[in-house]
Amino acid sequence: MTDAGIVLSAKGIGKSFFKGGREVSILREVDLEILAGETLAIMGASGAGKSTLLHVLGTLEPPTCGKVFFGSDRRDLFSLSEREISYFRNRSLGFVFQFHYLLPEFTALENVMMPALIAGYSRGEAMQQAKDLLDFVGLAQRLDHRPAELSGGEQQRVAVARSVILRPKLLLADELTGNLDSANNELVMALLAELHRATGVAILLVTHDAKVAQKMQRVLVMKDGALT
Repeated sequence: MTDAGIVLSAKGIGKSFFKGGREVSILREVDLEILAGETLAIMGASGAGKSTLLHVLGTLEPPTCGKVFFGSDRRDLFSLSEREISYFRNRSLGFVFQFHYLLPEFTALENVMMPALIAGYSRGEAMQQAKDLLDFVGLAQRLDHRPAELSGGEQQRVAVARSVILRPKLLLADELTGNLDSANNELVMALLAELHRATGVAILLVTHDAKVAQKMQRVLVMKDGALT
């Protein structure tokens, strides 16, 4: 596979911290390539390091060692300035977390619009794209509802819509069904599959749920900070 077919690659990623004067390793020399348009799950028990890896790959926190590259650009993302990293993250990555992190004072429509407004889109353009996405996720009738007025499944669908409004090349999902019942779990995973078919976005999902992982094209297992 050429670099043109790789959306993100990580080389030798390590992450550790000191506790009580002792170094504790969370990630151990992790190498990973994510192909453009693929869906990939990383499975592992709580504490295995999978969420930490996702945060590093998403530039939310730096590694202790190793490098992360995006697409054909061979610059290590962590060699960029904070401003450059923020710009990259906003334009190229989408995030969905177990806790949806919707802004409680804003409506579903306003929450989905937010990344586009931050990126400099006009209010009218951001609003139209947000409406289209909320219609796509089945919430066209809930545009003016605030998060507290939505069910857990509806809130997560709003979060999914928000994550892709800027058409990222890679969507990073951290236990996105962890707080959902089985019916909403199935609904959100079906939505993710439809989103992948419609846009071709690459998806990296970390989960402890084998049933969720099996819906992805490729599954890796993380144990004690290493991928197998």
